[in-house]
Amino acid sequence: MTNNIQNNTPIDNYLKQTEDSRKEDSSFIKILVLMLIIFAAVIFAIFLFADNKEFLEDEFGQDSFITKLFVKLSRSNTDKEKAEFALPFGPRKQNILLLGVDSNGEDADLWEGTRTDTIVLLNIDPKSKSLNAISIPRDSKVYLPDNKGIQKINAAHAIGGINMTIKTIEDTLGVKVDRYVMVHDDAVRKIVEALGGVDIYVEKNMHYNDYAGKLHINLTKGDHHLDADEAVGYLRFRHDALGDIGRTQRQQWFLRGLLKQIQKPETIAKIPQILSIAKEYIKTDMSLYEMSQYAALAKHFDIDNIEIATLPGSPNKKGFTSYWILDPDKTQEVVNRLIYRERVKSDKTQFAANVLYSNDNESRGEALIKELEAMNIQVKCTGTSNATHGQVIAHTKDVTPEYYNWLRKKLPEFKSRQFVYDPVNYYCADTDFTIILAGQ
Repeated sequence: MTNNIQNNTPIDNYLKQTEDSRKEDSSFIKILVLMLIIFAAVIFAIFLFADNKEFLEDEFGQDSFITKLFVKLSRSNTDKEKAEFALPFGPRKQNILLLGVDSNGEDADLWEGTRTDTIVLLNIDPKSKSLNAISIPRDSKVYLPDNKGIQKINAAHAIGGINMTIKTIEDTLGVKVDRYVMVHDDAVRKIVEALGGVDIYVEKNMHYNDYAGKLHINLTKGDHHLDADEAVGYLRFRHDALGDIGRTQRQQWFLRGLLKQIQKPETIAKIPQILSIAKEYIKTDMSLYEMSQYAALAKHFDIDNIEIATLPGSPNKKGFTSYWILDPDKTQEVVNRLIYRERVKSDKTQFAANVLYSNDNESRGEALIKELEAMNIQVKCTGTSNATHGQVIAHTKDVTPEYYNWLRKKLPEFKSRQFVYDPVNYYCADTDFTIILAGQ
């Protein structure tokens, strides 16, 4: 017997209130995975086809510099076989800090005094060739080092540069940051232009005009090949009930579309242009060799198997300043799982699930419920959702990546869905995971 749940959860009410109170921001850098999009675009475009010698020779010539360089990168120095991923500083897990910075004006320095309004901490495991990602809300209330007091975490870079940003994150989360990559907010437009557009499923009609900000969005629901201007509009659109959270979700799906575009063979011909963009708009402490090794590993990533999370907490307003107050226990749980890769040995014999579906996916939802129950998975709650893309959301430690992969093999509905870890279960109490059937 399942319980029907309502669409308006406490977080929904909070998000609607937040949307009503916030003003439109002219910068679209304030999205969850902007840095991930650009960094992935660059390294994939440079190295994805490095081992395709025939394609390189046809495109650039047998004796060209690019052909020789890429063939060399794809070979081992000893046995001439394809090089495996081997970090110069060892095979241990690595934490890479991805930062998206805003603009201080047309003639301002790209990096000086800018706020890091996109903060993502990646954990890369060379042994399992896997990737986890934690989004750190930009409004998180933290203590800055060097007696700089209490601030939002996105102010650390404006006050003390990259060193203060890294130290703040290390002190707050108890982790070690190995490398960083920063991207300026003009990079998305340039990358999409270089790639000739990107295929995206637009989940709803989006119409908005801001003549002062020179932003014009006119997109209809359905499949589109977005050019650079349309992609910027899709990324910046926020006039819905979910506000910034809805925009964040769209960026995660934009990433998927962008990576598919990058994996097309014709991308290799656009490498010089992408390299030029990277040189101007990306800043990192990685060497070229280190980036080549990360890129070699990136070719092995399964997009559907990347586990993501947002640091849990709750909103709080002091005067005119709004903060995101991190929940220390739940935050530590997220860090332990995604950064330290802690696993529990579960003795659970029956899992409990929550199934949500959009209005046009009711039949799919009902079929999935029957399949789950046939697998001895109790479906405790069902209901409709206004979500536009599918997700599988783990709420307990028992739902490990291994268990998720087992579900993917058993049920087609679990394929091609984001795998999210959220220990704060707003959907249905005492369930181990939630599956959302919506859109694509």
